[in-house]
Amino acid sequence: MTDTLNQAIDDQIPALIGLAQDLIRIPTLNPPGRNYRDICDYLAARLMAQGWTVELIRAIGAPGDSDAFPRWNMVARITSGRPGDCVHFNSHHDVVEVGHGWTRDPFGGELEGDRLYGRGACDMKGGLAASIIAAEAFLATTPDWRGAIEISATADEESGGYGGVAYLAERGHFAPDRVQHVIIPEPLHKDRICLGHRGVWWAEVETHGRIAHGSMPFLGDSAIRHMGAVLEEIEHHLYPLLATRTTAMPVVPPQARQSTLNINSIHGGEPEPPPGSTALPAPCVADRCRIVLDRRFLIEEAIDEVKSELRAVLDRVQSRRPGFTYTIRDLFEVQPVMTDRDAPVVRSTAAAIERVLGQVADYVVSPGTYDQKHIDRIGRLHNCIAYGPGLLHLAHQPDEWVGVQDMADSAKVMALVLRDLLG
Repeated sequence: MTDTLNQAIDDQIPALIGLAQDLIRIPTLNPPGRNYRDICDYLAARLMAQGWTVELIRAIGAPGDSDAFPRWNMVARITSGRPGDCVHFNSHHDVVEVGHGWTRDPFGGELEGDRLYGRGACDMKGGLAASIIAAEAFLATTPDWRGAIEISATADEESGGYGGVAYLAERGHFAPDRVQHVIIPEPLHKDRICLGHRGVWWAEVETHGRIAHGSMPFLGDSAIRHMGAVLEEIEHHLYPLLATRTTAMPVVPPQARQSTLNINSIHGGEPEPPPGSTALPAPCVADRCRIVLDRRFLIEEAIDEVKSELRAVLDRVQSRRPGFTYTIRDLFEVQPVMTDRDAPVVRSTAAAIERVLGQVADYVVSPGTYDQKHIDRIGRLHNCIAYGPGLLHLAHQPDEWVGVQDMADSAKVMALVLRDLLG
């Protein structure tokens, strides 16, 4: 039976390549959220033609949702007519900006040897394509299966998932009485099972000043200079402190097993001119300066302590600088999660990896969050992992690619999981 299933996937490798290329060629850029309905319609047409029931769900009112850029999601379900569990494959369909440094068309879906190139090839349209081919091969070779299979393509994972999986979870789509097993085909390598992720706190810090003419800065108070003092305090005191903390979670790469902080953006003074503007700036002392901080914390750390550390940094600066005031605004926070290695979907995937690849599965934790956070916290479904094709370090890079053989091998693993749990 395993040989039949594997052969069915090998026979579909051209279709797997074609499906992944079609998905890459739909530029679902986030921000702002382009072409979400197009990719959902494409997937819906393919799956409905094979007997799946499909829902197209707009996340009305979610962050980012608008008439110009609606947050569309697709959920497809097929049932056997026999009692049994439901296995759900969840992939996000959005991709990040292209950026600079590409030597190929980011949305061309170019195939060269074993590599399929394009923005989202690795993260994670290759995984989405592999999960669809896996389900199709399983259905074609297993007539007496039981239970149900779901495939979803969801919005906005790259910006938090609130217009995608979070919205669906709030409405019961991942309730444990509806779905029992979830695989998210994120690019964590085909021999790895990702059990969860570190925690994250995003915050905006604003320093305040007083506007004045730039030729007489002594009459004002520069918020940018105040922010410079904050950055110096972070550099010399907070960064060394975070470097002393490590986790027992098997986070990859190993450098991410410590607490980290990224200064995501900074802006001070008057607004940036629009692209193409030839206007010169006005001479003003900056009365506002903002930074956005991305703090990744460990399962051994408490979120309240994480926040207190930043406030302590700001309070130390305030004690030394006359006129220094600031505000902190929480943007969002996510607790660390980690699925137990004895969970059914973990055991089944580990066994499938050993059968397909001939090696023992490696267990890892992601340095960044992904949509497991919403399935675990909102859906209360803990039997969830990330497993899929692709190399994690290629995500968001120029000339992003996914290996064709990696997609095929991952599809075989996912199909064997279906056979184990539903066959």
